Amino acid sequence: MTEELVSIKDQPLVIAGREFASRLIIGTGKYKDYAQNAAALAASGAQMVTVAMRRVNVMNPDEPMLVDFIDPKKTVYLPNTAGCFTGEDAVRTLRLAREAGGWSLVKLEVLSDPKHLYPDMEETLRAAKMLIDDGFDVMVYCSDDPVFAKKLEDLGCVAIMPLGAPIGSGLGLQNKVNIRLIVEQTSVPVIVDAGVGTASDATEAMELGCDGVLMNTAIAEADDPVRMARAMKHAVIAGREAYLAGRMAKKRYADPSSPLAGLI
Repeated sequence: MTEELVSIKDQPLVIAGREFASRLIIGTGKYKDYAQNAAALAASGAQMVTVAMRRVNVMNPDEPMLVDFIDPKKTVYLPNTAGCFTGEDAVRTLRLAREAGGWSLVKLEVLSDPKHLYPDMEETLRAAKMLIDDGFDVMVYCSDDPVFAKKLEDLGCVAIMPLGAPIGSGLGLQNKVNIRLIVEQTSVPVIVDAGVGTASDATEAMELGCDGVLMNTAIAEADDPVRMARAMKHAVIAGREAYLAGRMAKKRYADPSSPLAGLI
């Protein structure tokens, strides 16, 4: 008797009503130049890029501009508040971004100590409320704390983005238990943001049930950024497929692939 196969049809990633086929988001910092950034984007298959408004040129025509290499009509720009340490700075930065490019879908991060770059969660909550009240759709970078993650979701954030490890560290997921708890309790997309170092880290995040992965340094500082971007594309797809497939149970002892019963 043949056992019927159960097939789970995947759904696209939807953030604030926008649908994305790719679950990978990449950054626009630390690349050799904008041309390399654009080549990595093409290899990654990502449909969204984060743009640090304080560090990336999107407005000064006298210098090379990101928009000349990555078309904002074809790729969703996600302005972020990298480098902001107060709620007021973050809100001001994103209001300027909205004036410059009409962007209302934004990524909020409010940092604490410049050494470890962990988010200041009280300031993050305060800034998130100000931005939501002002009509922004807020994707929010946060600590891997399920309590704060829930508060941000209840506030109205459209995506929760817990760190996997400190920004730019490449250490991979340091607290899988908390990431899983956040995934289980959250009804908006959960996107691991920060700490990914290589393809296996991205796959691991997706296997935990995360809806996506955001990375910058892992690609930009690889010896071959374009090849790493391609690897990350496949890693995210593989992790998602494995999550939907449902992994086998872990066992304490060996279990032969070919049953021993009935051997001659």
